Amino acid sequence: MTDSMRSRYDVVVVGGGHNGLTAAAYAARGGRSVLVLERADHVGGAAVSARPFAGVDARLSRYSYLVSLLPRRVIDELGLPITLKRRRWSSYTPVADGGLLVDSQDDAATRASFRRLTGSDADFEAWGRFYAMTAEVARRLAPTLTEPLLPRSTVRDLVVDGVGEEAWRALFEEPLGEVLRRTFADDVVRGVAATDGLIGTFADVDEPSLRQNRCFLYHVIGNGTGDWDVPVGGMGAVSGALRDAAVAAGATIVTSATVTAVDPGTSGGSGAEVAWTDADGRTQGVTAGHVLAACAPAELDRLLGGDPSTTADYPEGAQLKVNMLLTRLPRLRDDVDPVAAFSGTLHVNESLTQLQGAHAQAAAGRIPDLPPSEIYCHTLTDRTILGPGLAGTDAQTITLFGLHMPARLFRTAPDAARDQALRATLASLDSVLAEPIEDVLALDADGAPCLEVRTPVDLEREVGLPGGHIFHRDLSWPFAEPDAGDGSGPWGVATGHPRILLAAAGARRGGGVSGIPGRAAAMAVLGSDAG
Repeated sequence: MTDSMRSRYDVVVVGGGHNGLTAAAYAARGGRSVLVLERADHVGGAAVSARPFAGVDARLSRYSYLVSLLPRRVIDELGLPITLKRRRWSSYTPVADGGLLVDSQDDAATRASFRRLTGSDADFEAWGRFYAMTAEVARRLAPTLTEPLLPRSTVRDLVVDGVGEEAWRALFEEPLGEVLRRTFADDVVRGVAATDGLIGTFADVDEPSLRQNRCFLYHVIGNGTGDWDVPVGGMGAVSGALRDAAVAAGATIVTSATVTAVDPGTSGGSGAEVAWTDADGRTQGVTAGHVLAACAPAELDRLLGGDPSTTADYPEGAQLKVNMLLTRLPRLRDDVDPVAAFSGTLHVNESLTQLQGAHAQAAAGRIPDLPPSEIYCHTLTDRTILGPGLAGTDAQTITLFGLHMPARLFRTAPDAARDQALRATLASLDSVLAEPIEDVLALDADGAPCLEVRTPVDLEREVGLPGGHIFHRDLSWPFAEPDAGDGSGPWGVATGHPRILLAAAGARRGGGVSGIPGRAAAMAVLGSDAG
């Protein structure tokens, strides 16, 4: 420990991801002494930007890439100088008979696209009713995410009184697959809607556990609109703003600090104890009034002396992340404008039947033959992530997020499985393009294609996500469930130890780039009157 550091802090934050930085900023602004310990040599966790390609001046959002759940309230309260840009086109789904283009600013064009795909206006009108319902649920539910938890019955009344009994059943009680089959006639339309329940969650759309519904809910309620916006400057701009807010408030941040153990202390003791090693490998220790675990619950269990990797409920992520730099956008088989197709989310082989088939293959231990995936192009909305030599060219950054790639597929032979998954995924992408994606890949300074791939096992090793689960574990409903043994406390962050609180995605209202659990943990420390 350096001479300028204390031996005791009111709050020690384990992990310097965006939630840990959020917690630190709020706690420090509330007058608490705060120490943040981050094992990497930089903060941000999975919300970072990087230049992954040798000699190429392009800062890609390496892991997380869009923002929806970060509340305007957090941005305003912390004075974060970040800009989020709305995307005009919601999505494009290429299919053999003509793709489905959803234009958020042109209902007539979207109606025509539905009619071309399905042969009628029925699914377009059902689409409008369905997403008007989710939008109203979002408008009512999103403000509760930054307040103490409401009980399930109160949230039910909030939804039913304002939107109707059918909305509550569709989102909170019936499996998503049943709802989508009842709502839409076309298999492709059903699949486009279903993907929001599967991103980051390995699930069948008909699972009685409803974890797919919980994932879907978080994808459609962000900020009361459900819009997924582009962070100008990349995801690193978000975590950088949070770091600056924490430091300005007085928090101390130490990087290359690997926490090795946490002793929760006793209720009458002086505090919890946190042991860590510094960049020089020296063992350090600090006492904390509260420990805010801005890491996964499984990692916290390990720090408390357990071995969560041996338990049946150890998390399992299920995505393949591929980052690419292209010399230009590829041509599509359809006559759609590539700018429109790639500006929103491009769905690749994601009809409901294709999604279910891929899930069945992965559940059986096979890499899917035709992996479903989603494509996102940051630079069509924000070119500031490109250096001067690239910004004026046709170069574009592409993020591919592959579904139904569970960690189990990469445990035995990770390198071979990664290569196989990448080949299958690129072949799936090529099936909807008029030219191979390899033909438009840029080359780095060494002449290698500008492409990097990350499996759940890679994310576990690089970012500390157990099982590569981007939400740290399956998402929870955003309300209190005392009848189900919920002991998460009024803010959804409590653990079995009074001095230790969850402060990241594994909290009751975690998941995504939101800052919600980080803020909630700070509020629990500061007292509910600060909320």
